[in-house]
Amino acid sequence: MNEDDRTGCLVCRSPLIKMQEEKVMECAICRKKFTDFISCINGHYVCCECAEHPGHAVIKNVCTQTQSKNPLSIAVVMMDNPLIGMHTDEHHSLVAASLLAAYKNSGGDVDLEPAVTEAISRGSTVPYGICAYAGTSGGAVSAGIFYSIIAHTSPLSVKEWGNGNLLVSSCLAKIGEAGGPRCCKRCTFFALETAVKYVRENLDITMEMPEKIRCGYVSKNPDCNKTLCPYYVE
Repeated sequence: MNEDDRTGCLVCRSPLIKMQEEKVMECAICRKKFTDFISCINGHYVCCECAEHPGHAVIKNVCTQTQSKNPLSIAVVMMDNPLIGMHTDEHHSLVAASLLAAYKNSGGDVDLEPAVTEAISRGSTVPYGICAYAGTSGGAVSAGIFYSIIAHTSPLSVKEWGNGNLLVSSCLAKIGEAGGPRCCKRCTFFALETAVKYVRENLDITMEMPEKIRCGYVSKNPDCNKTLCPYYVE
């Protein structure tokens, strides 16, 4: 990560300013209110806790501003940002957030900004390394987070509860069949493809996706299983 990536506003990259008097401001990521002296010149404020997870700011910024109907393109913009690593737990929020943005831009009924904030909050509870230590993929779980938000699923929901689990299980089937080792990009691609198909068939909302996904992260992943991955490009 470059030093420049650590400076300036985590939302818009504009310079930070110190005000003469402290004031109450709302964090652009978690939406909690804090009293502080520091904001950016555009008025964005990020609390100390969220500043420790700048990748979440990238997710929030990209997904609330994009006009794209393609969740893959949205995800790639985020994954290309140096604040999002090759294998990081931000992917557990990134899948849901990119799907929410594309769903909204494709005509889906969702209040996007609070939905993305909720996706980040829920995704943050999915532990790093869950793919190995719990036998489930954070990318698949994130697809379930997306569905649970748009369907307003609660523990007492009936159809929505079942449908969310069916979507996650479909993602996991694809991810599991591909085998290891871990790859957050591969799991993201599987989850996005599966979720887009599921939404088209069950909710009659058509998001855009390319006919074939070609991975651009091979050189960054020393553990890439190459030709065993359907997204591998030499």
